[in-house]
Amino acid sequence: MANLVSAGFPGPVFGVHPTAAEVYGVPCVPRISDLPLAPDALVIATPAASVPALVAEAGAYGCGGAVVLAAGFAEIAGGRELQDELARQALRHRLPICGPNGNGIVSVVNRAPLWGDAYNARRPGPVALVSQSGNVAVNALLSSRALGLHTVISCGNQAVLDAADYLTALAELDGVRSVALYLEDEGDGHRLATALADCIDQGIGIAVLKAGTSALGASAAAAHTGSVAGDARILRALIEEAGGAWAHNPHELLELAKTLATPRRSFLKRTNPPPQTAGHRPASLALRAGVLVVTCSGGDAATAADEAERLGVYLPELSPATVEALGELLPPTATAGNPLDYTAVIFGETERTADLITVGARDDAVGPVLVYYDRPAEMTEDAAESWDAALNGVILAASRLDQPVIVASTLPELMPEDTAERLASHGIVPVAGLSEGILCAGALTTPPPDAARLRAIAANQAANTPRPKSPVGAPRTPEGSSWAANDAPAQPVPTAGSTRLDPESGSAVGSDGVLAEVSSVATGSSEVEENFGWMAEHEAKGMLARWGLAVPRGRVVGDADEAVRAAGELGGPVAVKVSSPFIQHKSEISGLVLGVEGEGVREAFRRVSGVLPTAGGVGGVVLVEEMVVAGVEVMVAVRRDGVVPVLVVALGGVWVEIFDDVVVVPLPADPDRIERAVRRLKAAPLLVGGRGRPAGDVRGLAELAATVGEMAMAEGLELVELNPVFVRPDGVTVVDAVIRRGT
Repeated sequence: MANLVSAGFPGPVFGVHPTAAEVYGVPCVPRISDLPLAPDALVIATPAASVPALVAEAGAYGCGGAVVLAAGFAEIAGGRELQDELARQALRHRLPICGPNGNGIVSVVNRAPLWGDAYNARRPGPVALVSQSGNVAVNALLSSRALGLHTVISCGNQAVLDAADYLTALAELDGVRSVALYLEDEGDGHRLATALADCIDQGIGIAVLKAGTSALGASAAAAHTGSVAGDARILRALIEEAGGAWAHNPHELLELAKTLATPRRSFLKRTNPPPQTAGHRPASLALRAGVLVVTCSGGDAATAADEAERLGVYLPELSPATVEALGELLPPTATAGNPLDYTAVIFGETERTADLITVGARDDAVGPVLVYYDRPAEMTEDAAESWDAALNGVILAASRLDQPVIVASTLPELMPEDTAERLASHGIVPVAGLSEGILCAGALTTPPPDAARLRAIAANQAANTPRPKSPVGAPRTPEGSSWAANDAPAQPVPTAGSTRLDPESGSAVGSDGVLAEVSSVATGSSEVEENFGWMAEHEAKGMLARWGLAVPRGRVVGDADEAVRAAGELGGPVAVKVSSPFIQHKSEISGLVLGVEGEGVREAFRRVSGVLPTAGGVGGVVLVEEMVVAGVEVMVAVRRDGVVPVLVVALGGVWVEIFDDVVVVPLPADPDRIERAVRRLKAAPLLVGGRGRPAGDVRGLAELAATVGEMAMAEGLELVELNPVFVRPDGVTVVDAVIRRGT
């Protein structure tokens, strides 16, 4: 009540109190139903136990919505039932609820703080904040960074409305140009992706801070996928598809949101693409403009370049014509380049500073301009005159340019609020911190997002929501990690000696005609699949073969003699391995012997079959497979239990977690999209050829991954992990496969 009064809310305000006639000069009535009209918004600031009945009363009286401030609901032991009752009453009356266990909503632009914490009226602006943390929202409202907040929502437990609902509503409000999201729970992927698409339609930028790590799904934890494609990484892939920026702390979140409120432009280069080297954009994105960094300090220039390298922000080389023009303006002690260090010699020369920035910014390779400027809180009058003149030069340059200009301090405390507000009044983004400056400038160089793409992701999530996960006790190993998937029904031609499905017989047939009976031999496999969903390796490869993917030729065998015969028919060294729905990591239990032939196959069979009882005694068989020609080891996986289904491609093999070289692509995705993602891997030179290595079949890998994504969706698979996939110049082959059906 005090906040509404002090903010000067222009509309009618009423209080509900059982005994008081007025509070803070506001008239009160004893019950909601005694109000002279049904309010648009109701703030419920009573103990938790009383809330469900008040929600029911508010709904019955026709209130527009309610903010519930009280704690004591699902966030504590024993509070779930009370929160469920609150939600039931709200849904019964179709009453939107913010909270419980939150601080409420502040409409800064409307002077309407429905807020249960300290509030001081601030200058309104274009930035909205949705936070599951009340303290992040409180601190944002109290911060001094020229943030320019439009609306702040502290959504608490999200019993009725969640972040996606608020994002959808904010997209419909006039004046919102960016939204900062602080999330602890990703929520429903379909609605979140749809809300992101709505924001794209309205030109609203998104910055996200994901706090904590949600527990990995049982499927992902049993494979490698969860460790390299955890839930936060999947959410990040979705946010980046929406053109959003990813923050690692609340300071970054607010600085990014402030920056993204700057009108976005599609900066295009007319120069030749840069090489794909560290610190440069990959060639596929080279036609995007990069960032020009301007400073008067060599140390700041070097540090900024290092941070750009670390953060993957492209600092383009300036053209010879630009370098020549800058040379006429710079002092003899300075060298034209990017970062552009104009030295302290000319610090405070307004026109010269403006001319330098203008010439550098008009280079065809440059988009956003980042200028470093530190302002001491206290200085002499003479010093202030020099600092003012330097800042005036930046403001003058910004008035001449079409692209956004960011002014960042090297230390956060060297961006006083009055300086930040002055910059903001001239359309310049003030940012506190050297690294934050690079991060924010880089956020303005991302390609324009495609709302249709986000809606396709939303539709795919809605159509392919995984079934409930398996019960506690499902087989799993402690490893946990891997990711992958994509759509497009491409079917690469298998390499010599690989297996494909015979469409007539339903069996997998090698190119030399040897039957690889991999589809229906496992004893008890239907029982295992029904209970747990895991497929034995030979069953998984049978499915892959039916989808036209290349797998090694192999035979399920019943005894040592049959194993020797199968090896002879396959020819050359073979792999002998256990195939069981209870085992996802064979090498850890001595369930795999590689490169054996002749009588060595007999001993390998005895060794491998000996682990079958430890696999649960059901659903385990021995598989004999040919040894295929090796290649670069890649992991291709699909996860459907994250916020949206994703395809994961990573540098693979047993060291996949250690390499942690991964790209995540939300589904659906076609081979072109996947190939672009694969070329972003740090290990891409291993695949595309380098240092005398032949190029691998990257296109074949992309087509395989696209098919795996489509297969996972069509077959209702919760997890697919192919690791390794050998990528060679002549094709790609799936060497090992872990699949779990939706349960």
